[in-house]
Amino acid sequence: MSSSQSYSQLPVIDLSAADRGPAARADLRTRLHSAAHDVGFFQLTGHGVTEAETTALMTAMRDFFALPEPDRLAIDNVNSPHFRGYTRTGDERTGGSRDWRDQLDIGAERPAHVPGPGDPAYWWLQGPNQWPTALPGLRDAALTWIDRLSAVAHKLLHELLAAIGAPPDFYDDVFGDHAHPHLKLVRYPGSPGDGAGQGVGAHKDYGFLTLLHQDRIGGLQVQREDGAFHDVPPLPGAFVVNLGELLEVATNGYLLATNHRVTSPPGATERYSVPFFYNPRLDARIAPVPFPHAADAPGVTADPANPLFAEYGRNELKGKLRAHPLVAARHHPGLLERAA
Repeated sequence: MSSSQSYSQLPVIDLSAADRGPAARADLRTRLHSAAHDVGFFQLTGHGVTEAETTALMTAMRDFFALPEPDRLAIDNVNSPHFRGYTRTGDERTGGSRDWRDQLDIGAERPAHVPGPGDPAYWWLQGPNQWPTALPGLRDAALTWIDRLSAVAHKLLHELLAAIGAPPDFYDDVFGDHAHPHLKLVRYPGSPGDGAGQGVGAHKDYGFLTLLHQDRIGGLQVQREDGAFHDVPPLPGAFVVNLGELLEVATNGYLLATNHRVTSPPGATERYSVPFFYNPRLDARIAPVPFPHAADAPGVTADPANPLFAEYGRNELKGKLRAHPLVAARHHPGLLERAA
């Protein structure tokens, strides 16, 4: 993109073009290629998720955050060795600093997989969710959303791989029935009294794709080609999509995992957002994808403080131990010592 490029909005990708004939699909892939290679972020429309489906989830989400604090704390994630459940405002860290938000972390509903001798420690990430007894409808709303967005992300990943000339189904076997999706229901409760503005600090996501539903308040910022962080104005009906570090690793840096952050809304204004993370199996090893632009790949971003692993579970466990120090200290002190 040229230096005169406007940063007032991300590229907009209409996924429904994939079903409108060869010409529309070719144009979609050209646009998708550019957005993923040049920016690493875009707005996704034409995804098929209805307003009614979104409203159902957002209503259940707001009902959860409206519960009395004791009901929310009954499912505090400190109780879960799998990092599931409610995180109080200020208990999560990004870049070592406090994030001013509270949230509910939800994953695939599976029994616990306690690592045995010699097993990788990342199996701690598999386990049951915690659900509020006072709001039984939240479980169905959240798990339905995970299934719905998994299907959207599956289609999008196929189109993205085809867009760069790779086999569309190249990574199908690392997802399937044992994929490790992750959903967050997030509330930003306004600005803290100390003047800090970090809703969530600058970071990259460590999976394949993230699909974000944000409300109309705004606050998401993306680091663009000029090195500065720019606001991402909400686009009604669209998901904000960003590429995770595994796609950067898989393409040797040809596709971008981009830094982003959230600034706290002003005063007592609340902001709600729902990021969905499309992640492969915990034990998946991400092979390099064959594609014709591989010779133009610049290599993976080097960050000694954030080593990247081809095995997905190691990346997620690294992130969880850093982000949730209270859970790590209570359930995984030995892992903290090894990570130090």
